[in-house]
Amino acid sequence: MPPRLFEPLQLRDVRFRNRVWVSPMCQYSARDGLANDWHLVHLGSRAVGGAGLVLAEATAVSPEGRISPGDLGLWSDGQVEPLARVAGFVAERGAVPGVQLAHAGRKAATGLPWSGGRPLGVEEGGWEVVAPSAVPFGAGHPTPRALTDSEVVGVVRLFAEAAGRAAAAGFRVVEIHAAHGYLLHEFLSPLSNRRSPPYGGTLEARARVVLEVARAVREAVPEGLAVFVRISAADWADGGWDLPQSVQLARWLGEEGVDLIDCSGGGLVPEAKPPVGPGYQVPFAEAIRREAGIATAAVGLITEPAQAEEIVASGRADAVLLARAMLRDPHWPLHAARALGAEGPWPVQYLRARP
Repeated sequence: MPPRLFEPLQLRDVRFRNRVWVSPMCQYSARDGLANDWHLVHLGSRAVGGAGLVLAEATAVSPEGRISPGDLGLWSDGQVEPLARVAGFVAERGAVPGVQLAHAGRKAATGLPWSGGRPLGVEEGGWEVVAPSAVPFGAGHPTPRALTDSEVVGVVRLFAEAAGRAAAAGFRVVEIHAAHGYLLHEFLSPLSNRRSPPYGGTLEARARVVLEVARAVREAVPEGLAVFVRISAADWADGGWDLPQSVQLARWLGEEGVDLIDCSGGGLVPEAKPPVGPGYQVPFAEAIRREAGIATAAVGLITEPAQAEEIVASGRADAVLLARAMLRDPHWPLHAARALGAEGPWPVQYLRARP
């Protein structure tokens, strides 16, 4: 039997040539939210390397929603054309171009990682941070301003508008970032959401804004485009968000027209203690796929071809998303195909190097 990892996958009108996908990874290299040659080469090289999906990094739906001043953005029509150049090249190389839409919430306004990544004051180019409740991320981080209910409605509109721009840029997958301690995840977890209804309290109320964003994004893009949601399936902290809540959220998201859940974890609180090890987050994708009846992608120290093949072939997930492994080797899919006895999607320009 041919390896399942290199079988195509169809979601709506989007056909992925294989199940080896590039996870969204922040590059912190934009200016005023605009993509540049770095993004073209970084994302384009992964498409050349044989990936089935190339997801652009967390792309802010507003200037205040950036993690850092170096984040990509889709809050302005002027940001569409530079990203269209990237999406077009990725598609030309046979990969599906996708983009992750995000709002950093209380983790916004930080410096570039290689400059320390600490919170920035206004005098340093930072800005006011907002969140569901006035609860800081951790020591040394500012206390965020709690959004009003009307401002929450405005955030939903920002995601929808950014999704429309993403479709205009040629992206075929739009992923909503509701993980890693950013704004939508902050609404989900009782550790960061101390609100009363309509956007706090019960599970239904805490999930409300994520479901409203999913509905608005689904309505803002063509029917044939795929909509993903990345979640942190567990906070790994007492009293926080957990897998049973994630399963229920995934069921609701499926009802809103979401096509796949990208199953990650953690990021909400600095004291979390994840059980880090090879494939340590794959059980999230497996449980959500089985119990919520929705397609999933698995992440978390997936580094070896046989490991990735087992995850997909055994039905634990529909695809794998690789991050650091893809940074180390942009041609990981081509090498994995060779290791598993499949025919990789080698570019004709590189055929002379094919083993």
